[in-house]
Amino acid sequence: MKPLHLLARAFLLLGLLGGSAHAETVLRIGDQKGNTRAVMEAAGVLAGAPYKIDWSEFAAAAPLLEAAKVGGIDAGWCGDAPFTFATASGAPIKAILATRSGQEQLAIVVRGDSPAKSLRDLVGKRIATGRGSIGHQLVLALLEKNGLKPGDVDLVFLPPADAGTALRSGSIDAWSTWDPYTARLEVVDHFRRVADGVGTTPGLSFFFARDDATADPAKRAALADFVTRYARARAWGIHNAESYGKTWSQLVGLPEEVGIKVVERNHTIATPVGADVVADEQTTIDLYLRSGLISKRLEAASLVDPSFTAAIATGATN
Repeated sequence: MKPLHLLARAFLLLGLLGGSAHAETVLRIGDQKGNTRAVMEAAGVLAGAPYKIDWSEFAAAAPLLEAAKVGGIDAGWCGDAPFTFATASGAPIKAILATRSGQEQLAIVVRGDSPAKSLRDLVGKRIATGRGSIGHQLVLALLEKNGLKPGDVDLVFLPPADAGTALRSGSIDAWSTWDPYTARLEVVDHFRRVADGVGTTPGLSFFFARDDATADPAKRAALADFVTRYARARAWGIHNAESYGKTWSQLVGLPEEVGIKVVERNHTIATPVGADVVADEQTTIDLYLRSGLISKRLEAASLVDPSFTAAIATGATN
């Protein structure tokens, strides 16, 4: 049966079963600080959802994707780089929605008193990031762009909380990270960037779902409704940046200036997983293959499920 036909059947099934079926449908959603849940609550799009959402928050994509791999969540949000890393290790997931963000939010940050002014000044230095993360992707892409090799820097793999502590103490020289961590380092700590993702990485992230969740008619229908609401929330966020930034700050417990910076420069939009998304994901796959992070080439087209395109388009235009 074609995916769109299956989706239509799922909606019909939910409708025929009535409200009691809705109440029994639970989506277990994995989120990272300041992302999916924050924008949806700020935009007020979750009201009246005909299913229950069980949110789990993670500090970074790696533990979120590990939860997805072992069945702890049904779906979640992550960057293209950790998504690639996870699918290469056998996670049974596919991207059902993509987001595009401004790449100013992804940066290599140093302390304010650091002598480093560029990536080349960090040759031989200790740069922290998460293994397989978008921060890792940024370092590898910038090294290639500058004619350098991964071994020209000393990569230290740390979770965000540990990386922030290490940078403040001076035990590492730089941290390759993303918002809201980048914005907090700049606004609160007065640290500065020596390089960012503008013109280097695609600014691509995914909302993914486990294969068993999209195969379940009730959960598939709930996921279609969820991505419609999510796309609507992202459109609202672009047109209400200041209001969203203030609400975001309250929801995640960071200063208002941090929230406004995050929202204004990210300019995140939701989009279907079309040909342009597949092409950019293939670029990330090939970068990771060249760098030895994955052992075999994956076909990006096999990692996406485009059958939610109509649901995304409905949210983005309403």
